[in-house]
Amino acid sequence: KQFNIFFFKFFYFSGRINQPKLILFMFFHSYAVYTTVCEILDFILLQKCDTHKLDEAPATEVVMTREEGLQYYRTMQTMRRMELKADQLYKQKIIRGFCHLYDGQEACAVGIEASINLSDHLITAYRAHGYTYTRGGTVKEIMAELTGRRGGIAKGKGGSMHMYCKNFYGGNGIVGAQVPLGAGVALACKHQGRNELCVCLYGDGAANQGQIFETYNMAALWKLPVIFVCENNRYGMGTSVERAAASTDYYKRGEFIPGLRVDGMDVLCVREATRFAAEHCRSGKGPILMELQTYRYHGHSMSDPGVSYRTREEIQEVRSKSDPISMLKDRMLSNNMASVEELKEIDVEVRKEIEDAAQFATTDPEPPLEELCNHIFYNNPPLDVRGTHPWSKLKSVS
Repeated sequence: KQFNIFFFKFFYFSGRINQPKLILFMFFHSYAVYTTVCEILDFILLQKCDTHKLDEAPATEVVMTREEGLQYYRTMQTMRRMELKADQLYKQKIIRGFCHLYDGQEACAVGIEASINLSDHLITAYRAHGYTYTRGGTVKEIMAELTGRRGGIAKGKGGSMHMYCKNFYGGNGIVGAQVPLGAGVALACKHQGRNELCVCLYGDGAANQGQIFETYNMAALWKLPVIFVCENNRYGMGTSVERAAASTDYYKRGEFIPGLRVDGMDVLCVREATRFAAEHCRSGKGPILMELQTYRYHGHSMSDPGVSYRTREEIQEVRSKSDPISMLKDRMLSNNMASVEELKEIDVEVRKEIEDAAQFATTDPEPPLEELCNHIFYNNPPLDVRGTHPWSKLKSVS
């Protein structure tokens, strides 16, 4: 039986088997082996993506292993719980300043990360907590950064909008400004010749900016390995996309750049679309544009209650019908890939991790004044920094 399962995996993942369940049954002639394999692998039919200037489209018949499903579930739950804890700490006035939460959009970050490498590059706007986590930041570092503590991922000096880690360039507070920066990262990828790419994310609220269209033009001319991703959560601050854009087909906005419109609430749809887009970039065809249709449960930021321009019923309807975590959970349970008890155990572990991180984030010391100007330059000798008055003496250490 184990040999047959191995043999099937080899044939399926090498692309030699289509219509996998039917052929598997015919090939093995064994119901026991068939059911065992189906517990290891989930064969899924996905919603087809809308395409622009593409002869092919992402796969709609895909496989998810049990291990992948459990990992996606854990990661999305961690992101969700982390954002809900941030909401709580903000209302307690422990987190201050700007704070944009990502709950509801978890499938976008997890799906993208599942189809690129950690050696690839990613840049996003100010709704950045989730991507900081998927790029390699820890929950402790993220929570401590939100509370402005020394153990934060930016040493407590960046806050919600300015988090960074290896091959992750933020966290950018100026609407749309990260898009030309992302193209610059992609240009570096091309020059260095390491077959890397850059995922460059922005929201529907930034999609009408001129600098984005200028970037499209340069990226197409130079065939840069960049995936432009518009996370369309239907509202730019408090304005619906229908009131803000003459055309809401954001995936066609590149005009001369191929595009995909994807169900951003389904982690597997995002994963397959990103896999397709990454292959497009790595094959030297230049940029591609993805529109991920998603939804945020919180308001634009913590200062926005989120119900003055949309109804509570609308939010509840999305939660009940399209929640990315619930969709994945139902898929795994219905295919016997996990038990209710297993998923509950993950939930308990995630909650404990978040509580431990919150405890650290509220007890870790704030960065001392003498560290205020550190890291202005990378790998530079120490230099004096002028303060707000002549007798203020500060130093910057790389």
